[in-house]
Amino acid sequence: MIKVGKFEKVSYERFAEEWTKHIGTGNIRAIYDSLKLPKRATAGSAGYDFYAPVDIVIAPGEQIFIPTGIRARIEPGWTLMMFPRSGLGFRYRLQLNNTVGIIDSDYYEAENEGHIMCRLTNDTHEDKTVEISAGQGMLQGIFVPFGITEDDEAEGIRTGGFGSTTERK
Repeated sequence: MIKVGKFEKVSYERFAEEWTKHIGTGNIRAIYDSLKLPKRATAGSAGYDFYAPVDIVIAPGEQIFIPTGIRARIEPGWTLMMFPRSGLGFRYRLQLNNTVGIIDSDYYEAENEGHIMCRLTNDTHEDKTVEISAGQGMLQGIFVPFGITEDDEAEGIRTGGFGSTTERK
């Protein structure tokens, strides 16, 4: 196997800022201290499990924004693709709002410390409430290589997070 990345926690200050902004409640220091770095469950697993920082309940049709407290240092030429855990997607139609999260290698150096966040939606058609316990896997991240075109001339430098590399008009 090729080693192409490393998971770390973002700083407590970054986590507390995002948690307060999006969740607002709880003992933020205790939540931060209990964060687990993503891990693969088995030697054959492609996905690294991202764990719920607190108990999460998502009613049918509802969504929640979750700061994971995690960042990833990724080698150039690789990306980290984020998906809901397969079982949660299959049983509840749990979905990422952007369908697949793409974490670029230069996101690590962004102003937000490369803080990986997600917005999950319970898109059930069977009136099922999603319940994920603190410490249970909620997402999986898979490292994937990518290529560029022969005439690629990208020279931009990332500063921000979501949508920061696209010109806005």
